[in-house]
Amino acid sequence: MAYHTFQTVIIPAIVVFVVTYFVTKFLMDYLYGAGIIAEDKNKAKPIILPSSGGLGVAFGIIFGILTYIFGASFIFVPVINVEYLLAVALSIMLIALVGFIDDINVKRERVKSTDMMDIRQGLKQWQKPILTLIGALPLIAVNIHVASVTLPFIGSISLGILYPLIVLPLAVIFISNAVNILGGFDGLQPGMILIASFGLMIYSIFFGSSMGAFLSVLLFASVLAFMPFNIFPANVIPGDSFTYAAGAALAAIAIMGNAEAFALIIFIPWIIEFFLHLRRKFKVTDLGIRQKDGTMKAPYGKKIYSLTHLIMNIKKAKETDVTYYIWAIEIFFVLLAFGLKFVHLL
Repeated sequence: MAYHTFQTVIIPAIVVFVVTYFVTKFLMDYLYGAGIIAEDKNKAKPIILPSSGGLGVAFGIIFGILTYIFGASFIFVPVINVEYLLAVALSIMLIALVGFIDDINVKRERVKSTDMMDIRQGLKQWQKPILTLIGALPLIAVNIHVASVTLPFIGSISLGILYPLIVLPLAVIFISNAVNILGGFDGLQPGMILIASFGLMIYSIFFGSSMGAFLSVLLFASVLAFMPFNIFPANVIPGDSFTYAAGAALAAIAIMGNAEAFALIIFIPWIIEFFLHLRRKFKVTDLGIRQKDGTMKAPYGKKIYSLTHLIMNIKKAKETDVTYYIWAIEIFFVLLAFGLKFVHLL
């Protein structure tokens, strides 16, 4: 990555961190007062928390991108395509809006949702991939030119016009929705995104592109600022606005940062989760049944429909244990991706 980018990424990263922190802090009271809430069912007694806190992350990333564009307009010559940056900002904003629409469907009484009773119903399962397609449209519109895609153990594949029209939207839809389905425990989703974005940041600095490095730094800074609000015990629920926006950012990093093969490896936990949920047509809860000693019991017995169920079946685990083990799984795949890169299998 060009040294110039190291210099120009510092201020946007600081802006991202500060904006995310204070916007999230503001949103917590605002969302709670507006009735945009969710139940934390993992505690001794269910707790009502503000939901859709991920809007702060989306705001932070967009402000960081706009800060760089401002600098590129008046202070320095950009090394990153500004048109592409604007497309990424619009993509994140649109897909965060879809997540917010999903988050605000809160009922006065509990209804059946994802195989459990909840006050939050959200969008129907078939609506989510259709609406998240909106997030891919700005990236399609700028007609990103990728000559070829490198896949693990396969090598380089030339896709031509199929890339922006087929591969790109499918990648955005799949990643944003896959990130969304693995969660339900304090700190789990932000922690996984933090680990994945850090891995992509290191990869982009040494092997990828300035665009990939810049976007991964912004995503990492934003989620780092959000973490204190969601780490155990959580004060805000990230919501679908977080998972969709973070998923769109991860997709943009992989697509624009020439990191498709590396990203495919670190996305494996989410890919596994997708197919586990698919076994039950996505009518699945990742949550466990809280026991008197604070441990979580798998909701479907020995049947595994989520990585969280696997953890709860392997050992007696409290909420924090489930989160830490899922983090460890993601760290393993990030290290595996780097290992494959160093032995030239990526």
